[in-house]
Amino acid sequence: MPTPTPDSFRPDQPRAKGRPRKDPALSEVRARLIRSGLEHMTERGYSAIGIDQILRHAGVPKGSFYHYFQNKEAFGLALIDAYQVYFSELLERALGDQSRAPLDRLRLFIQRAIDGMARHGYRRGCLVGNLGQEMSTLPESFRQALTDVFDDWQQRTAACLSNAQGAGQLSRDADPAALAQFFWIGWEGAILRAKLEQGPEPIRLFADLFFSMLQEGEPNR
Repeated sequence: MPTPTPDSFRPDQPRAKGRPRKDPALSEVRARLIRSGLEHMTERGYSAIGIDQILRHAGVPKGSFYHYFQNKEAFGLALIDAYQVYFSELLERALGDQSRAPLDRLRLFIQRAIDGMARHGYRRGCLVGNLGQEMSTLPESFRQALTDVFDDWQQRTAACLSNAQGAGQLSRDADPAALAQFFWIGWEGAILRAKLEQGPEPIRLFADLFFSMLQEGEPNR
């Protein structure tokens, strides 16, 4: 899965009326910590990475870390939020591309994800998938946060598949919500295997089988 780049984060968010302006330098420190955390945890996971490693990589003193995050659990939840913002934008750019047929939008997302993994030598996976695999050793607060992210991704995908039904690309008997859930269950396994094998073949195999399954029942026009 693509990992957010430094340009993916805009540390200076619009401030509410009457709220004092934050120091841009301090906001940039928080953004550096988030970027470093995402890079490390998409590659190695949560349990294998210590705060000291994040701080060294980000060039941030420990005191600054605790200015923004109470502990590693709070940091992990912030990473989930940041990854969700980034990834939902990636999904929207692909699945919302009105110049393409709905199923071609899903194919576009898949190809962009492959390209993103390739840029990092298939060392980095999906933060949400990585954390889901570690859930037995993670703080319980992560469970609902991860579930909410998957629910959002599935809803966006289900909407795309519903559009495919309307365009005659998918049978009217199909269940877009169930297909979207199936897609993400299989997708995370494919991403894990691609990271293990350091190549795109598992993702391409999953995608080919998924689209073949959609075409087994000819669309009812």
